[in-house]
Parts: sequence; structure tokens; C-alpha cells
Amino acid sequence: MAFHVRDEATDKAVRQLAKLKGKTLTATIREAVEREYERVSSEIPLIERLRPIQEEFARLRKPGGLPADKTFFDELSGDF
Repeated sequence: MAFHVRDEATDKAVRQLAKLKGKTLTATIREAVEREYERVSSEIPLIERLRPIQEEFARLRKPGGLPADKTFFDELSGDF
């Protein structure tokens, strides 16, 4: 089960990180992927992050004035 990295920048980055951490390439890649997986899978979905904002707008929304029907627009334009 080998991976072949064809991108020089990626190869260089992995090798630099492995050297810095004193780990093998395999251990470095595994650790990076596991951490990224954990980070992404623990993110709160956008819809859940937006829910408090939606609830606040719903709370602030108030029914308003007159209905905007044909009669309303006719009165605005002077066509009665």
C-alpha cells in the first residue's frame, strides 16, 4: 500500500516536517492526516452555526403595516 507523491512541493513539505519532528515519512503523513480528519469532522456545520443568527432575525421580524397588494401599488402610483 504505497502512495506516490508526484508533486515536488508536497514531497518537500512532508520531508521538512518529518525532519523537524524527527519522525518517519509514514508517521508524519499519518499524524497530519489524522489531525486534519479530526479537525474537519469536529467542525460545526454551517447551518448549525447560522441557526442562532436566523433565530435572532426571526425574533426581530415584526409584522408590518399595510398589505402590499394591487390596491396599495395603485395608490402609490396615483392609479385609483
